Amino acid sequence: MERLRAPGGCPWDREQTFDSIKPYTLEETYEVLEAIDNRDWPELAGELGDLLLQVLFYSEMAKEQSSFSIDDVLDRLSTKLVNRHPHVFGDVKADTSAEVKRNWEAIKVEEKKLEEEKKRQADGAGADSALLKNEKRSILAGVSSAMPALLEAYKLSSRAAQAGFDWPNVEGLFDKLSEETNELRHELEQFPAPGPRPQGRGVAGSGRTVVPESLQARLEGEVGDLFFVLVNIARYLSVDPESALRKTNRKFKRRFQWMEARLHESGRSADEASMEELESLWQQAKTQEKLAEGKPA
Repeated sequence: MERLRAPGGCPWDREQTFDSIKPYTLEETYEVLEAIDNRDWPELAGELGDLLLQVLFYSEMAKEQSSFSIDDVLDRLSTKLVNRHPHVFGDVKADTSAEVKRNWEAIKVEEKKLEEEKKRQADGAGADSALLKNEKRSILAGVSSAMPALLEAYKLSSRAAQAGFDWPNVEGLFDKLSEETNELRHELEQFPAPGPRPQGRGVAGSGRTVVPESLQARLEGEVGDLFFVLVNIARYLSVDPESALRKTNRKFKRRFQWMEARLHESGRSADEASMEELESLWQQAKTQEKLAEGKPA
């Protein structure tokens, strides 16, 4: 990587910046997840290499501007692993994964406090350190709003749950889901006649009902609340919502493409079939998939 970025190296690599590389980092991360979901271990080895390349790329650019190097990255990682596993590298007792997680979160909070104190002192704010030490830090601090919304919701609710802000049982979550569904239905009573309808075929958005901006904002809020409850149900059941939705997306794609293949056999496309025929084909696709998996149709 150093040679690629050096004079006489690769023109493309030399032109890259921290910002220009960010989309590739996200892309490579999702390709790693896809390889894991597919249980494609040879592919995963390659994808992990691509993801590691992102780390090397950032580190080389940082070294060029004298910010840090790959050695600093690895040193900080090693130190973090030791500090956050005192039950392995120290004398702290943790017999269950739940205890390990509690210790981990507590250590992270203390590390953050030390980092902030160092920053304040570096900024000349040392005189106010006694007052600042008494400041209460939110348990939600550190949950990045730049991550995918499902993951952010999962982490926010997990942090809140650690403080005891959680439902006593899963039935409470289903009650909340019903409550949020009813609130959405209530807002839909204000929807212009004849009410929400499928957008239909043809040009996207054509014939779409014009909804008042204030109502659209309320509908967005209620749909967001529904998503948040569903994420909490996933968390309660120890299900990764991002992975669960990704698998459902693939299942939908697989079944829809099976439908398209059957229609193509008769020289037609999906937009030339009736809704009744599409529904019949969809049920057939589900049956075929279950039989292939050895499940009763």
